[in-house]
Amino acid sequence: MTSIARRAVRLEHRLTQPNASLADLDVAVALATEHELAALTVSPWLVKAAKRRLGRSRVTLGTVVGYPHGGQLLSVKAFEASKALEQGATQIDFVINGGALASGDDETVFNDMLAVVDMAHSALAAVGVIVEADPMAEDLVRRACHLAERSGADYVVTSGGASTARDTVARTRILREAVGPRIGVKASGRFRSTDQLEEAAAAGATRVSALLTQTLARSASEPPATVAAR
Repeated sequence: MTSIARRAVRLEHRLTQPNASLADLDVAVALATEHELAALTVSPWLVKAAKRRLGRSRVTLGTVVGYPHGGQLLSVKAFEASKALEQGATQIDFVINGGALASGDDETVFNDMLAVVDMAHSALAAVGVIVEADPMAEDLVRRACHLAERSGADYVVTSGGASTARDTVARTRILREAVGPRIGVKASGRFRSTDQLEEAAAAGATRVSALLTQTLARSASEPPATVAAR
């Protein structure tokens, strides 16, 4: 178990790049199992293959829905989620409809969330709501977080993973303040060091998602400095 995981912060490896291949998946599965990571999140087309490769591993298998922009119709997101669950995913992160949110159409945003949350929970899977905070005003971010709470989501996510570590830590603080202690917060970004991972945990993340290297995963397994986390 990683040092961060021992502090109740789930460390996850992410493999959602557009050109992620089966060879990349083999490397990712080996990394996740060797370092006993909490989860591995892969692109939808890799879910079935990842399920086979993980076997009886305790690593949670996650995927993304409505990725990367969230503007898909509710029926499309629901279909994506159903196929991912059918193929073995037990954790789903989906992108909110930011356009609807900015338009004041909270009903569309909420219905999107509820459809995926209810479907995932009926399959005993966890659900995270990706709030792409970068182009959003802070009031919209907070509104999205409140809708996510109402939908029954298990956690909110800072972004799809393209943000810098510095921006991710800053957004983690906003999301944690918006949802309080009631649900989890996943810090998803371009982390390059254990210090950055621990900064995210200290900002209130209960989950940290990164495109990990062997070096970073290994260093995260070493005895760490004190980390404040929910």
